[in-house]
This record gives sequence, C-alpha cells and structure tokens, in this order.
Amino acid sequence: MPLHTPFDQAHGLRTLFAHARVRYVPVVSNPHVPFAGMLLERLCTAFAEQGASSLVIDAAENANEPSEMALLDLAACIEPLSLRVSYIAARGLPLKFVDATGSTRGFLQAAREASPGSQVVLVHASAAELCRLFGRQRGDEAEDGACPLLLAADQPASVTHAYAAMKLLARRAGLLVHELMLGAAEDSPRAERIAMQIAICADDFLGAVLRDWIRVDPATAAAEPPSAALRRWVRGRLQPGTPQPSPAARDSAPYFAPPAGVERFAAANWAFN
Repeated sequence: MPLHTPFDQAHGLRTLFAHARVRYVPVVSNPHVPFAGMLLERLCTAFAEQGASSLVIDAAENANEPSEMALLDLAACIEPLSLRVSYIAARGLPLKFVDATGSTRGFLQAAREASPGSQVVLVHASAAELCRLFGRQRGDEAEDGACPLLLAADQPASVTHAYAAMKLLARRAGLLVHELMLGAAEDSPRAERIAMQIAICADDFLGAVLRDWIRVDPATAAAEPPSAALRRWVRGRLQPGTPQPSPAARDSAPYFAPPAGVERFAAANWAFN
C-alpha cells in the first residue's frame, strides 16, 4: 500500500517539478512597438542559446484569442514552434482564472503544469493584466521575483506608453523594479537618452527603479546571434545574483546556432500591428 495517495490528478506533476525553478518574464505589451514579435523572438533565441526552453504566453490586447479547448485542456492549446520554444494565444484567458481577491495567479500555475518542460515563461500582456498576474498581495513577494520588462522603440508615443505602464505596475501592483528592452538601431542617437529619461522619471515620480536596459536592433535577422548585452541580460535572469563575465569575456562567448524553426517563430501570426 502506498504511503500516501495523491490529492488530485495534478499532484504528481507538482511533486515531480517541485524543485524545478521556473523563471517568469512579464513582458509589458506596447501597441506603439510594431516589431514586438521580433523582440520576443530575440528573447527566446537568447534563452535557447543558454539551453533554456521557453513558453510564450501571448495575452496582449491584440493577440489572438485562445482556443475553445483552453479551459478543458490547456496543454493541447500550446503550439511547439521549435525544439525550445512553445507558444499559446491567450488574449483574455488569464481572467478565466481570477479569484476572489482579483488575482489571476492561478493561470500561471495552470500554464506551468501544462508545459512542465519550460524553464522560462514569457508572459506578454498589458500592464493591467500583469498587475493581476504578478502583483504583490498582503506583503507577499511577486511570483518568483518576476521583474516587468518594458518594451519601447525610439519613438515618443512608445516611450510615453512604457512610462504609463510602469506607473500602473508600480502603484497598483507594488512592482517597483523594472527593466527595458528598447528596439532601436545601433546608431540611434536617442536610445541612451530614452533609457535615462525613463530611469529618472521612475526614480523622481514613482519611487521605482529601472534596473537594467538593453537595446535590440529591429533590423536584426532571426538567424543572427544575440548581442553581448542580450546574452548578459538572459544570464542574469536565469541565474540572478550570479556575477556576470567581463565585457571582453562576454564578447568572445561562443555562439550556439538558434534552434530549428526560429524563422517560423519570428513569422508567427501575432497581430502586433
């Protein structure tokens, strides 16, 4: 006779992966960044280079609606795009898991159980949606220390939207540490100024911190290796608190080819425009 009986059908999965560390990356959607799909592709390529499998949950305002089967069998709605990248259309789906406190964290648990092989879960959603998913409640820490990643381009409307999103996340959800992925050409004269502007506004008006920022050239091809800055950022997400290599060591780090199917990932039908 077994020593104990599982409480439910998911008990075995929870036990098996109890010690597996899942990294959540809340990515704040920005309708003024038309190449957001490419930025997400760059993130997944960089995580895959480090040997991590990613699940992309697209719950942004203009994402595709989820399959009607999502509430019955979430795993069946997850589409593998490559060996290390999976995707699920989830516009409006987190709200189906809302509890009496207004939190939708139950959706994160359901997604983790539906994709147990994913070490990274990227949640692309509006600031309001991310507040319900990752907001602090009664002094609790945010889910696995998740830090929102703002998206912006070197255009005023996108920067204004990114700041407004940070303001909402800070005041409503108590998320005071943020990071920024800025889509801008390498020779953009505005990139550093934009990051500095967001950092100063966060500190002066919100008591928040822009902990880090990375620039990604929107003209980058899917098959190109991640930049040294993106590699550094990804290593920091996978191993927080671990000292990062020197710039010289980062620049000479070996590059592993992107997983098969990454071009399909970049061309996936996500309605970002």
